[in-house]
Amino acid sequence: MKDQPSAVSRRDFLATTSAALLVSQAPAAAAATPKLALQGGEKAVKTPVKRARRWGDLERERLNAMLEQDSLLYWKGPQTALALERFRKIHPFKWAHTCSSGTAALHIAVLAAGIGPGDEVITSPITDIGTVIGVIYQHGVPVFADLGASTYNLDPADVERRITPRTKAIIAVHLCGNPCDLRALKAIADKHQLILIEDCCQAWGAKYRGQPIGSVGHIACWSLQDTKHITCGDGGVVASSDERFGPLLQKCGDKGADRGKGGGFQMFATNYRMSEPQAAVLAAQLERLEGFAGARARLGRLLTEKISGIPGILPHQVHPEDRCVYWFYFMRFKEAAFRCNRADFVKALAAEGVVCSAGYIAVPLHREPVFQKHGFFAGRWPVKEMGLTAMDFTKHHTPEVEAILQNGIRFVIHEGMTEAYIDGVAEAVRKVAAHYAV
Repeated sequence: MKDQPSAVSRRDFLATTSAALLVSQAPAAAAATPKLALQGGEKAVKTPVKRARRWGDLERERLNAMLEQDSLLYWKGPQTALALERFRKIHPFKWAHTCSSGTAALHIAVLAAGIGPGDEVITSPITDIGTVIGVIYQHGVPVFADLGASTYNLDPADVERRITPRTKAIIAVHLCGNPCDLRALKAIADKHQLILIEDCCQAWGAKYRGQPIGSVGHIACWSLQDTKHITCGDGGVVASSDERFGPLLQKCGDKGADRGKGGGFQMFATNYRMSEPQAAVLAAQLERLEGFAGARARLGRLLTEKISGIPGILPHQVHPEDRCVYWFYFMRFKEAAFRCNRADFVKALAAEGVVCSAGYIAVPLHREPVFQKHGFFAGRWPVKEMGLTAMDFTKHHTPEVEAILQNGIRFVIHEGMTEAYIDGVAEAVRKVAAHYAV
């Protein structure tokens, strides 16, 4: 008679089978989480990024034509005329004026809007200081409103909360090339009889509800600084179709003189003229704009599609009817969802071949030393000394802005990148997020 098998208790059976199951699943679990490149694993991004040529024969043709001219002054200059003609094909404004920078364009807009001592202008605290330089030079008072958590643009509700009897204008900054909620901001401006200025400096080629950016506000401004979508090294454009402001743009950028009518200096302004060589390059660059903007928009949308749904990651939010042109792509990292800080996460992404960095500007504008000291004019702020404002930037608070700068991650996107590169970026985000997930 054969030996009978020994009895196996239910507890022993479960323990044995559970252990076997864990062993059988261990390789699959390991395979599901690839080793980070930082730890010797294969990089997610297989092909290095190469920058596309931003200028060439088109610009050379215009510059050669410019060299045949007798004058390089903008007024009645053929390169300036051509640049403005091509600009108006994209942005059909009644008045448009070239100038020396995006900062100059914004100062011209503020001057044309009539901003004066003590007038308040509500704007974004995450932007280049050029957004508010003109406000301060006109002895106006910047008032910084909070931003949307993943649009990085003005929160209309907070804008309205900050309106006072001294408020005269709103400057809507289309950060990263992402259109602001212009319908809401224009409604607020109309309700309170304010002037809406669009800062389109990072938004060449962007569209709001299918229309070119800049078409909703009273005045719109663009930058042509070297890092922008299109460039002439440095320069700007300011435009308006509003009868109150459009006729003032040329005077506000050319020492207050009306070159068309003459009549002396009817107002006070500085010299913000663009020269013909710059306009020649601008005219050529405008022919490239749609190609550059379309490529960036497509790549940014693709990245959002591929990283949406990753726990702890908040992609760049764009309204489905708008076109963001991604001067850069901004993503938020929720530290509570990971076993690492932002610096470690970015380091791991960089090792995977992703071109990225932690944050954008170091602090909100109102926390920069010059604002904290109120030291704008030789260390002084006359409007505060004269009692025309009670603004104290040391007590100014924008909590969502603080959070954005603390946990945002910036990705470089440009027209020279491929969809394969974006696929690699998305894979890297998934890979690093899975590795560090709580």
